[in-house]
Amino acid sequence: MNGGTPNHSALFTDFYSLTMAQGYWKRSVNKRAVFEMFFRRQPFGSGFAVFAGLGDLLESIEAFHCSAEDIAYLRTLGIFEEGFLEYLSCFRFSGSLWAMDEGGVIFPQEPLIRVDSNLIECQILEGMLLNTINFQSLIATKTARVWLASGKGSIMEFGLRRAQGPDGAMSASRAAFIGGANATSNTLAGKTYGIPVRGTMAHSWIMSFPSEEDAFRAYADIYPDQSIFLIDTYDTLRSGAPNAIKVGRELAARGKNFGVRLDSGDIHYLSMEVRKMLDQAGFPQATITVSNDLDEEIIHTLREAGAPINSWGVGTQMVTGGVDAAFTGVYKLAAREDAAGRLIPAIKFSDNPEKTTNPGIKQVWRIKDSQGMAVADVLTLVDENGEEVLERKSRHAFWHPSADYRHFYHEITGTAEKLLKPRMEGGRILTRAGLQEIRERMNRDIDSLDPSYKRLLNPHIYKVSISQRLRELKLGLIKNYLGDL
Repeated sequence: MNGGTPNHSALFTDFYSLTMAQGYWKRSVNKRAVFEMFFRRQPFGSGFAVFAGLGDLLESIEAFHCSAEDIAYLRTLGIFEEGFLEYLSCFRFSGSLWAMDEGGVIFPQEPLIRVDSNLIECQILEGMLLNTINFQSLIATKTARVWLASGKGSIMEFGLRRAQGPDGAMSASRAAFIGGANATSNTLAGKTYGIPVRGTMAHSWIMSFPSEEDAFRAYADIYPDQSIFLIDTYDTLRSGAPNAIKVGRELAARGKNFGVRLDSGDIHYLSMEVRKMLDQAGFPQATITVSNDLDEEIIHTLREAGAPINSWGVGTQMVTGGVDAAFTGVYKLAAREDAAGRLIPAIKFSDNPEKTTNPGIKQVWRIKDSQGMAVADVLTLVDENGEEVLERKSRHAFWHPSADYRHFYHEITGTAEKLLKPRMEGGRILTRAGLQEIRERMNRDIDSLDPSYKRLLNPHIYKVSISQRLRELKLGLIKNYLGDL
């Protein structure tokens, strides 16, 4: 998605997806299949994650194709038959896609996306789908943690220069806005996605003038309504803050306000001292913005210590994921068409119970209590026996997704909402959501979580369970598999 434009080339996939696709084509086994995307663990030790990237993904899928240049390149590899290359030249996704609402909070082991098409189409989408959703969900989750640590304060995403290449910068700006950042320094992201753009000044601006005072005054003359002075170029307390106050008085005489920015040093100490200086000079309304490799833990510590900070500029740690560089999303076959034309459940079996997949086509329900707070998410089956329905006032046994003995009984006193909804049909997008709408959904979903799930350290683990029927199917398939060994 270079420059914010979805990647339309069907070569944006792992090579083995194409070699398998040729195998399906050559063996005439390109039958209906259902794949599901889910993730295995929460990033950052978080109690929740934020689902992001769906809008970009749908646009990419709708336009996904092989150009004449793509086909010419594949021909040079000497591995693909002309008949298959002809098939690829007409490739377009023709299936359906179900997904959760973008911006919603999500948890491990539950399907976020369901793709229903033929094997070749499902397989070719894998790389692009995971690339888009994994990265943006990682950044949206990181940003949501930063935003919560700030007390839902003013967060500016300053990550353009440290992001993972041009696409990483664009995707990160989009995802960060979903996760709670209210502005970006990335001008192209502002144009492309409609995100508010913000900026102050660099140290080079100040260093290019004869004096710091001259630099501040020149900036104030040009941008009297947006004057935020970077005060740590030389000496924050003996030079930067006094000069900002001096020029700030000139702005005040014109009826204008101003702010200062700290980008180095002991942010807590300096912000406290600068606040005192501003207040004593008669500028209690002057704002303090801080930056300098911030993350959620630093921001939380500063807030707990009472640092008088109005807004936060966060870059590297937010747009790269910081200590957690990848989201653990995977894409697995859940059901396939048999010789009789029936969809039968498929399972990946593993010695590691957490890597044994939940078979069959599934729906995810979010159960809330009578106060609208989220209690648990439950995976149910959608198969030839009909769709399992969770209704208000009903009582159910919900089992651990690893199909072990752990379970609980719950009577639904509030609501049970289906989370997977149709997004594409016949290869065409059904609905589109605006970025502001997606961001507002994130806020609502986070508000529906108990504070114990939102702790930065050792959050409570949210319950993701499987229904009795799904558990019986899973145990039966495992038993059959072990019996065949």
